[in-house]
Amino acid sequence: MIGVLALQGDFREHVAALKAIGARSALVRRPDDLQAVDALIVPGGESTTMWKLATTAEMFEPVRKRIADGMPAFGTCAGMIMLADRITDAAAGQETFGGLPITVRRNAFGRQTESFEEPIAFDGIGELAGVFIRAPWVESVQDGVEVLARVTSGPAIGRIVAVRQGNLLATSFHPELTADRRVHEFFVAMVTDRGSA
Repeated sequence: MIGVLALQGDFREHVAALKAIGARSALVRRPDDLQAVDALIVPGGESTTMWKLATTAEMFEPVRKRIADGMPAFGTCAGMIMLADRITDAAAGQETFGGLPITVRRNAFGRQTESFEEPIAFDGIGELAGVFIRAPWVESVQDGVEVLARVTSGPAIGRIVAVRQGNLLATSFHPELTADRRVHEFFVAMVTDRGSA
C-alpha cells in the first residue's frame, strides 16, 4: 500500500495517478495512517506550510523516523525539498524529513508566473514532460545519489531535477500533473522490488 501525505498540496493528483496504474493507495494524515502503508509520496505544495502542518498534526517525527528506517518515499517539488537533508534559502527554522543527502534551492526556477513545461530526459524512463511550478532544483549531491534528470535547455541548463538514492526518489517537477504515469510506475517498481506494496 502506497500512502500519499495529505496535509497540503496536490495529493489528490497523486492518488489519481496511482489508481490509473492499478496501485493501491491511502491518504496519510495521522500517525496511525502512516503505520498502515509500505511507502509514502510527499506531494507538491508549499514546503514551509507542509513542515508546519506536519508538526501540528504530530506527523513530522513519525515520517522522519519511517524514512530513516528505510521506508520508500517519493517527493515531487515541495516533496523534494521535504526529503532533502539541506535547503538553500530555507525559511527561518525550516526543517525537512530528510533522508536524501542533497542540497536543494527553494523556488530556484522563479515565482508562480515563471512556471513552465519542458521535455525532460529521465534515466530509465526516457523523455517526458516536466511541469515546473515554483520548483526547486538540486544544488549538489553527495556520493551515492543517482542523478536521473537534468534541465536540457534554457538558462537553467544542466540543473539537476530528479534524483534517487536507494529507496528514495525525488523530482523538481510534477509528474502527477500530466497523463504520463511512467514516473509513478518507476516508484511503484522501486517499492515492489523491495517486497512491499
